[in-house]
Formats: sequence, C-alpha cells, structure tokens
Amino acid sequence: MAAGAPWGRVSYGGKYDARLPDRVRLASGAAALVYAAGAAALWARRTPPGLKRAVYLGCTGVAVLGTVTNAISPSRPEKLWSLWSLGLGAAAWHELRRSRRARPGTSSGGLEG
Repeated sequence: MAAGAPWGRVSYGGKYDARLPDRVRLASGAAALVYAAGAAALWARRTPPGLKRAVYLGCTGVAVLGTVTNAISPSRPEKLWSLWSLGLGAAAWHELRRSRRARPGTSSGGLEG
C-alpha cells in the first residue's frame, strides 16, 4: 500500500477506490517500518527479554485494535482481516504469557537467548 498498490478498498475502511492518497501511503510506510523493527527485535538473539516482552505486549494491543477496527469496517474484504488480526493477537499474547512464566535459567522459547 505504501508503494502505491491499488488496495484502497481493502484497507482504511474501504474509503479509497484504488491507490491510497500520499498522506495515507506515508502512514502505511511508517507502520511497515514499525512492524519491521518489532519483528527484528523478536528475531534477534541479543534482544533483552524485557524488550521482547514489551514488543509482544505492543503486538497484542495493536492486534486487538486491528481486530475490532477491521471487524466493524464497512469494507467486506477488510472484515476478513479481523481473523488474521485475532490470530496474530492470540499468538503474541501466548508468547507474552509464556515469557512471563519463564524463570531465569530455564528455557523460554528463545526469549532469554
């Protein structure tokens, strides 16, 4: 979307027919950078466990917000994205809970390493 793909009717409430306006494309690009930074932090072995937990918490919050906003969107294709957001939120919440249960010196699915 940030690069100009004609996906306006399946994003942002279906408000745009094809390509998003420049200001909305800029917002999509910024969001993509934030998502990429979060993914890099989760995949990096040297990311401190506390930071990983914060990223998982942020992912959970964004996914919950995305689930609600996509579910109430007037765009029918966007409503389907609510299922993806729900799954993403559930996975992030699972990892967050798992990381909180892990104790120092025990395996925590890579959060400690």
